[in-house]
Amino acid sequence: MAATTLEMDGSVMEGGGQVLRVSAALSCIQGASIKINKIRAGRSTPGLRPQHLSGLELVRDMCNGNLEGATVGSTEITLTPGKIKGGNHIADTHTAGSVGLLMQVSLPCALFAQGPSELCLKGGTNAEMAPQIDYTLKIFKPIAERFGVQFDCDLKMRGYYPKGGGEVVLKVNPVKELSPINLTERGNITKIYGRAFVAGVLPFKLAKDMSTAAVRTIRKEIKDLYINIQSLQEKDKACGNGNGIIIIAESSTGCIFAGSSLGKKGVYADKVGIEAAEMLLKNIRQNGCVDEFLQDQLIIFMALANGTSRIRTGPITLHTQTAIHVAEQLTNAKFVVRKSEDEHANNDTYIIECQGVGVTNPNL
Repeated sequence: MAATTLEMDGSVMEGGGQVLRVSAALSCIQGASIKINKIRAGRSTPGLRPQHLSGLELVRDMCNGNLEGATVGSTEITLTPGKIKGGNHIADTHTAGSVGLLMQVSLPCALFAQGPSELCLKGGTNAEMAPQIDYTLKIFKPIAERFGVQFDCDLKMRGYYPKGGGEVVLKVNPVKELSPINLTERGNITKIYGRAFVAGVLPFKLAKDMSTAAVRTIRKEIKDLYINIQSLQEKDKACGNGNGIIIIAESSTGCIFAGSSLGKKGVYADKVGIEAAEMLLKNIRQNGCVDEFLQDQLIIFMALANGTSRIRTGPITLHTQTAIHVAEQLTNAKFVVRKSEDEHANNDTYIIECQGVGVTNPNL
């Protein structure tokens, strides 16, 4: 156990929950205490919200750690981790707080546990300002697997704003170490598909309208591919009312991108579909191999991997810059971001390269 206490300024750059998630996970994996202050200072309601608190408590429980200062609204916490033990854990935001964000803080820790973990995560599965669970399963999971990450995710119940009530069960096997990845060849887009859904009391017509508007928007730019967006009415496996759409594009080299949008009161379904389609098209135009929402989620795995990882991406988001900053502060990983210079690149194409620290699991 390292005797040092790392310090992290929670207000840096993006100044939100991401600083907290990456810091807590790296503290847990490296067995080093961390003090995080000015938590979410950049947000309209600073300090810990219920979902951040649930995530920290989950990490504390996973590593037999000690957590000080962790209450809703708190702007300073100290996490002193023990050994990551695996086993069964539950985290419940009791709100529509995102289960995807609970997964972001806990999954890296579970990879370096003494044995398999089963994490029951409760909250919102399709929430604003966070990856929809469909994104986590269809985009994040297959790319994370290239690092050697092994997990199953069982979606038991969908939960929508404002009540949440969703539930996913994550089963994670520990790894000896993570392999570096190289995602630099985009190839051609070969497949576009997705799901437009309504849940609760909302009429099925909304799903059809979102899907039709999305297909029409994509067709203006991509004319030669069959676009298969299913319209679905969720009945048994959904808690609350909600509607939304996620559209996925795959390339000939195995790159995956998405555009998504959630319905809001007073917003026409067509607009929701068009917004998701435009987001997908923007990501395709940038000629990267990962979209704007995946780039920051891969940073922690690149930092921990044993070797040099490279990913080709569109413009570097503030979330990604923040994740790189935290990873470099808390590990010896070295990141270099440069413009991509090959013939397929445009002004928006970048390469993120990382020399990972090669953390090994002492238990395997």
